[in-house]
Amino acid sequence: MADVLLTHSYRLHLDPKEERTMMPYPPLGTLYAAAVLREHGIDVAVHDVQFDHDELPFHNALRRHRPKLLVIYDDGFNYLTKMCLSNMRNVAYRMAALAHEAGITVAVFSSDATDHIPAYVSRNVDYVLCGEAEETTAELSAAVLDRSAASLEEIPGLAYVRNGSIFRTPKRGVARELDKFPFPARDLIELDAYRSRWMRRHGYFSLNVVTTRGCPFHCNWCAKPLYGQVYHSRSPENVAAELRQLCSTASPDHIWFCDDIFGLRPGWVEAFDRAVHTTKPILPYKCLSRADLLDASTVRHLRNSGCSTVWVGAESGSQRILDAMEKGTTIEQIHSATTRLRGAGVRVGFFLQFGYPGEGEEDIDATLRMVRECAPDEIGISVSYPLPGTSFYDRVSADLTSKQNWTDSGDLELMFAGTYPPPFYRALHVLTHKRFSRWRALRMLRNFFHGGPGSFRQVIRNVAVACYQTLTLPAVALRTAYLRRPVR
Repeated sequence: MADVLLTHSYRLHLDPKEERTMMPYPPLGTLYAAAVLREHGIDVAVHDVQFDHDELPFHNALRRHRPKLLVIYDDGFNYLTKMCLSNMRNVAYRMAALAHEAGITVAVFSSDATDHIPAYVSRNVDYVLCGEAEETTAELSAAVLDRSAASLEEIPGLAYVRNGSIFRTPKRGVARELDKFPFPARDLIELDAYRSRWMRRHGYFSLNVVTTRGCPFHCNWCAKPLYGQVYHSRSPENVAAELRQLCSTASPDHIWFCDDIFGLRPGWVEAFDRAVHTTKPILPYKCLSRADLLDASTVRHLRNSGCSTVWVGAESGSQRILDAMEKGTTIEQIHSATTRLRGAGVRVGFFLQFGYPGEGEEDIDATLRMVRECAPDEIGISVSYPLPGTSFYDRVSADLTSKQNWTDSGDLELMFAGTYPPPFYRALHVLTHKRFSRWRALRMLRNFFHGGPGSFRQVIRNVAVACYQTLTLPAVALRTAYLRRPVR
């Protein structure tokens, strides 16, 4: 039994693209909330729905724990939950209904709930937690469990129905000193369920860690419903201590630092480099950064501290589109950052975004040219996705279709009137991946025959990939060209 049951709404089988990729990470935000509740002396349990295929495991968890409060607390550190997928919204609605039927108070924390409070409170949700929510969850839990004399109106960061209309308490300020938070309560979920899937598919086990909260930059398509336009960091020493704890309790082979931007503060990466060399062991990791932050010193300290891959929000090969996005980076910076990372032996990933308003054929071709010239090791492709609270959303809101959320992360529906029809962008996604795969295979073959690393087995595989993509590209290119008819 537990007084408070925490869960989240992301079920992997409802996201086919991610299920095929099979790189699942624990719900970090949920586990932070659980750790804070424990620190407040509240009896808490976590039901992780990630690998559930139906509602039975959750229903059993309700019967086993018989909580007074259910908190559907989504992982705000994972871009998959920030996307507000309708499949996962429906999971949250159904869990709230099951809890409501059992007489359990229900609270929800997520980007989607923050953006759509009326929808959630009309679907068996008693409270929506707005903004940074660990302390809000603890204070609400104390109130529901009759351990606090504070009234609901005195708890910052709540939204609920009062006298027939939605009432919002004052906004809760975000935490500035992140070292105050306990490490996530990973012991409350089955890490072996993650380990087995990683090992079976990839041969190693990766876990997620976050070092920051928020982002200070102004990309006008990026929603910030939880933290706003702020950026706060944990100390390098605190992060190194968590890595040391993880090595002794979970034995990961690899770390994903899931920050929006890793090591933005001047000197942070250098201090982290020193900290991990002091505490040890040094784990390989991947992180996200910006092209304008990756100077020679930063790249050197990234590599020395274990960084194996940096994902860069390249977005577009057209400077005109980058400027329209208010990205604040240049094509030259993307090229330079890629060269520095590769020179240091760090793999490079590019996030690309197609479909931004005004993007035309020349802009798309410029993006494909940038990918070919920079030759990143990996790419991730999306289309522009309008989320409430952004100036981009305000700009296209009049042109939005009835569908305003993707069903899953592979949906790729362009939900406003773009330059080209929505099917074009799905075809462009396939075409770009095929071209990239062919370019990468040919590059690896050239490197091998010039004395680069590789085995005969890898050579055969790259030859097969290059041949397959060469044979299948023409049909995809023809379909993409056919669909490239500007919307009138």
